[in-house]
Amino acid sequence: MDGKGRVSVPASFRRVIEQGDPDWKEGLRPNFIIVAGLEYQKRLDCFTITAMEEIEDRIDMMQPGSSERSLMELTYHANSIEAQIDEDGRIILPNYLREKLELDADEKARFMGRNDHFQIWKEATFEATYSSQTENLMMGKGPDYDPRVLLPNPSRSPRLDP
Repeated sequence: MDGKGRVSVPASFRRVIEQGDPDWKEGLRPNFIIVAGLEYQKRLDCFTITAMEEIEDRIDMMQPGSSERSLMELTYHANSIEAQIDEDGRIILPNYLREKLELDADEKARFMGRNDHFQIWKEATFEATYSSQTENLMMGKGPDYDPRVLLPNPSRSPRLDP
């Protein structure tokens, strides 16, 4: 992150954001949603416009007035902002989001894909969080362990092209 709070978004993530913004077309800046989440979470969750609309539809299906719905509304509505990627592939993180991450100028931000969204972390926080989690998950596994064994079997065999 530079001194103005700008962070470069990896190109592969930018393409997904463009595809997930129904109003985006060549020459326009793509929009997406940054969810600050709950206070204890030291990361930002970023969703395409389309993905956030899906989350909002699912929240609408929840019981009005329920504590679960209130938590989801607080997390995804009250603690989120719309953001834009500039012509140089960067986003500007407002000061309160930088403070949430404890990210200072010239510190490295880490982007992590999570299938339906991506996360932004302070590099040191990411390393501290995931090194211990990985260590716990790998306990008792050998050096040749392949975590793909955890994936469910597909309903049909993958097609192999010759």
